[in-house]
Amino acid sequence: MASRAFSTALRATARAAVSRPSVTIRPMSVLANTMKRTAVKSTISIQARSMKTLNFGGSEETVYERSDVPKEKLLDTFKNDTIAVLGYGPQGRGQALNLRDNGVNVIIGQREGKTYQQAVEEGWVPGKNLFPVLDAVEKGTVVMNLLSDAFQKEIWPQMKPLLTPGKTLYFSHGFSIVYKDQTNIEAPEGVDVILVAPKGSGFTVRRLFQEGRGINSSFAVHKDASGHAKERTIALGIGIGSGYMYETTFEKEVYSDLFGERGVLMGAIQGLFQAQYEVLRANGHSPSEAFNETVEEATQSLYPLIGEKGMDWMYSNCSTTAMRGALDWWKPFHDASKPVFEELYKSVRDGTETARSLDRNSQPDYREKLEEELREIRESEIWRTGKTVRQLRPENAGKN
Repeated sequence: MASRAFSTALRATARAAVSRPSVTIRPMSVLANTMKRTAVKSTISIQARSMKTLNFGGSEETVYERSDVPKEKLLDTFKNDTIAVLGYGPQGRGQALNLRDNGVNVIIGQREGKTYQQAVEEGWVPGKNLFPVLDAVEKGTVVMNLLSDAFQKEIWPQMKPLLTPGKTLYFSHGFSIVYKDQTNIEAPEGVDVILVAPKGSGFTVRRLFQEGRGINSSFAVHKDASGHAKERTIALGIGIGSGYMYETTFEKEVYSDLFGERGVLMGAIQGLFQAQYEVLRANGHSPSEAFNETVEEATQSLYPLIGEKGMDWMYSNCSTTAMRGALDWWKPFHDASKPVFEELYKSVRDGTETARSLDRNSQPDYREKLEEELREIRESEIWRTGKTVRQLRPENAGKN
């Protein structure tokens, strides 16, 4: 989920390019406008768009942009393909709809049920472009495996024989391939195995696409049987709604993803919110005050400032008292939490997290137990308070 970071790096590169006309990277539109105003003469403005090498905190990385794969190139790349999206959950739905809107030949593989009915309501036609999962695998030349990790393992023995040489097997998570000792998933010979991992939820993938923007995604090639896997992966990544893409490996993607979502992105933030809220409440603060000081100010004021220009900029736009306190306390929080993060990364790397996920998510009463755990969070005082606080926001006035 690093869209701001990429945007910042791109802007920095653009500014550097204006002052160094010999740089051979291609410009963004904002750079072209700047060059017109300053009358700087450079070969940059006439170059064709292609990959960029940017400096991220002192490290050089290559990124690919949406403009590198215009719609004509996307359609030509997959003109002879049927792209089968397996699973119409958050990622499957978002990626499939974006591909369909881009004009690519897409079909859905989905089990019957509530999600199947949603697909029908959103224009997918049974027998035409909506099929049972294995039928879609058989029909597809590019098979986008966006089923749950547990179901990927369960259906693999039936799915594998249908992945004939010349096909492409696509994932948005390195889970099944990296932890093959636990999932038993290993692609047959003659099949490209690729990955595009959007750095956000499927809902965000769809929303940013509809807004004319794009989500950042990582991509990787695990097997290049065709000799064109990388080119096709980049094109497919743009087709599903990526704005910028950077290269990784299946291993690095799954390690960073499992670590991040259990850490700062989801697990750690819930734990920190809950702990601070409880201390405030134990010291006599009201629920609304505790929530506002813990969550509302963070998500509605300070975190957007971090996203805009960085942590130091957020600090500099707070009072000197707040800034002093933050500078004095960030290191104790760092020292207290780093051992937890180190333990978490080890648990991800050695497969402990994978084993736990596969075990719990494959149990017949998985959804009931999941709902119990979510209910515990949903019905806790902090989030019941949050529901009321959100209703008070001006943009929600009059809404239930």
